[in-house]
Amino acid sequence: MAVKKKRKISRILLKSLLIAVCCAVLGSLLITLPLRWVDPPATAFILREQGLSATRLHRTWVSLDRVAPGMALAVVASEDQKFPLHSGFDLASLEKALTEKRGRMRGASTITQQLAKNLYLWPGRSLFRKGVEAWFTLFLEACLTKKRIMEIYLNVVEFGPGTYGVKRAAKYHFDKGPERLSPRESALLAAVLPNPKVMNAGKPSDYVNRRADQILKAMRDLGGTAYLPW
Repeated sequence: MAVKKKRKISRILLKSLLIAVCCAVLGSLLITLPLRWVDPPATAFILREQGLSATRLHRTWVSLDRVAPGMALAVVASEDQKFPLHSGFDLASLEKALTEKRGRMRGASTITQQLAKNLYLWPGRSLFRKGVEAWFTLFLEACLTKKRIMEIYLNVVEFGPGTYGVKRAAKYHFDKGPERLSPRESALLAAVLPNPKVMNAGKPSDYVNRRADQILKAMRDLGGTAYLPW
């Protein structure tokens, strides 16, 4: 009897686990697949920092086709040079970061991972948060094209205190539309992404200028906008 009872409990636990996994998969699909067609009005990071009013304040969406191509290339050159090639994870960069004493974890985090974090998660470096980030990264890569991932990323990422999205950033820092950004201006915007609350693309420090120079060189080394997969 004891054996039968244990088997029954095991079956119940297994069934519960399968239901939980199915619910997690279905729920993740329901909040990710629509992004293929629907622009997110806000992100977890925007709502956390500015409250529910952020939904109104930050609906300055711009199609990727109306952004200077150099902007996407600058972000790829700065943040994730293997973006056109990987399926969400840059395993080589991750291994390198883990083996370094103080690895630059952002350097191991792909654009898709950064988008997953911005859309759904909270700041932090815990293994649990990274695991949830990886989960949503898989769904973003499965449901969206690379072009769409880049479009959403450029529209929700922070380029300065309270300045979310490339359209708002181009206007605030350079008083122009995103379609008129020069390669240098694009590189400056990409250069501040690691710490946009401190670094300023419109009034760049010596460090930001040097970093922009490095990004411009990387953009040339990648072969220009022809490197982008769209």
